[in-house]
Amino acid sequence: MNRFARLATRLLAVPLGLVWLEPAGEAAGAVPECWPVGAEPDPAVPACCRLVAEDGMPRFLSRVGDGSDDGDSDSDGNSDSAAFAFAGVPLVGGSGELLGVLAVTDHAPRQWSEDDVRDLSDLAAACSAQMRMRTRSETVRQAREAAEGEATRVHELLNRSELLLRASEDLADTSGLDDVRRRVGDLVGGDLEPAGIDLVLVRQGLLHHVTGSADGDVLGPPSGRPAGPFGLGSHWPVARAVREHRMIVVDGPPVEGGADAAPGPRATPATPAFEGLRLATAACLPLRGTHGTLGALVLGWETPYEIGVDERAVLTTLAGYTAQAVERALHLDERVTVARQLQRAMLTELPDVPGLELSALYRPAARDDMVGGDWYDAYPLPVAPGGSAAGALALTVGDITGHDMRAAALMGQVRSMLRQADHDHPGEGPQQALGALERACRRLNLPASGTAVHAHLTPAADGHWQLRWSNAGHPAPLVVTADGAVETLVRHDVLLHHALTPGPRTCDSRSLPPGSTLLLYTDGLVEERGGDIEDNVDRLAQQLAAAPAGVPLDALLRSLLDTVGPRDARDDAVLFAVRVAAS
Repeated sequence: MNRFARLATRLLAVPLGLVWLEPAGEAAGAVPECWPVGAEPDPAVPACCRLVAEDGMPRFLSRVGDGSDDGDSDSDGNSDSAAFAFAGVPLVGGSGELLGVLAVTDHAPRQWSEDDVRDLSDLAAACSAQMRMRTRSETVRQAREAAEGEATRVHELLNRSELLLRASEDLADTSGLDDVRRRVGDLVGGDLEPAGIDLVLVRQGLLHHVTGSADGDVLGPPSGRPAGPFGLGSHWPVARAVREHRMIVVDGPPVEGGADAAPGPRATPATPAFEGLRLATAACLPLRGTHGTLGALVLGWETPYEIGVDERAVLTTLAGYTAQAVERALHLDERVTVARQLQRAMLTELPDVPGLELSALYRPAARDDMVGGDWYDAYPLPVAPGGSAAGALALTVGDITGHDMRAAALMGQVRSMLRQADHDHPGEGPQQALGALERACRRLNLPASGTAVHAHLTPAADGHWQLRWSNAGHPAPLVVTADGAVETLVRHDVLLHHALTPGPRTCDSRSLPPGSTLLLYTDGLVEERGGDIEDNVDRLAQQLAAAPAGVPLDALLRSLLDTVGPRDARDDAVLFAVRVAAS
């Protein structure tokens, strides 16, 4: 604006020009822009500018030193004022509003010519246009900043919406607490970018941290030390969030840590897992389940994190999805635990048989929600009336179709019924026991299907044992002799199935000399997606032949499982080995 003041002084040949802003601007702290810069106008000049502003009309006046006027008169009534001349034109906005006054003054009285009036009026029009343009530019700048701020807010809201959409999808098919923990960490780690995350659940009146062992796990104690359980009535903010069923935000001024704390300020920890971290803000989100609060999800940030209405809604919704996943995981874990306990309860404690070494290994499927019908069994056979088969042993490895609690329950029934069949048919072969099992299942309408190898092992002369077996569609057993030769017992009959009419089953036999080992197993050991089961059986035979002589059977079975078994097991597996003592 002082450019217009300078132009006015040159055009009208006066020593001082100024742009006086309207009273509201003056009240806000604005000062006139003068030429020369820094010049101090006569005290009467602002009063004259206010007259122009009030009338909205140009004013050209000249005053002599004795107070008489030459031209228009001023209104200050001060006859002692020094002589000066004043000319001012209002500056008008686009809607006719007053913006200010463009004025010039002279130290001596003078007559203002028509050219003076026209020149000052033209300059005032140009100055008004410049001020309007500046006002519009400022308005555009403010609008642009407001638009940018709104765009940022909309972008953040869109990111939060995408986060909640991913949460609803990712947490809808979790299979266990460990899976929930991992997915929650992945979700919040990329969007909310917390420096610390903790998940705690209520168990028997205590809050327990849900932690994992995976490298780079974002959940759990950041120090790497497992934090122990703590009381539901404790002072921790996370415990308060669970007790009061509401979000608790720890966002106070930093406090100095104790003697053992890391140097520098830190916020009050919201959870024991955050001890040692210097976090400025933490949010404790209760996980509300169907029958009460399950626990809490805690997020912490190193810098102050504003949790407004929008962010609070996002965090509450995220906690809701997490609570649903946790509740589902707890229910599934409970079911799996019951099934596994049922399954393990049916796995036989192997008998102690003179002249034989027995060992069995059961490995569940890699996925926690899969339990199966694989089993092994060994028990003494009854002595037939008038028979001489004392010390005979029954051996079984089987696999009932399915990977659920129903399969485990059917397995338990089939296992017990096969034992009963052996005791109901003393002195008869394993094929009679399998046939009796099939007929009983059919009469009882028991929908059992699967495969099994059932064998009888009887002591013979010179430390040998006589093996008789019947195979119902099961993977072929392997026999390795003391010299490392491996034989596959390939003969088998049809599998067990409740829809098949029971028919006669075959029985084969061979002698097991001292130092030989019999290996029975289920298909979970040799079956792998994308692989050839026959190739895996060949590898199993090679590993069995290459095993050092005299290696303990439990170590042998573990080695076979590690070298032959699939890495991502989708089926449970049983390995059962019997070794004849060396002579």
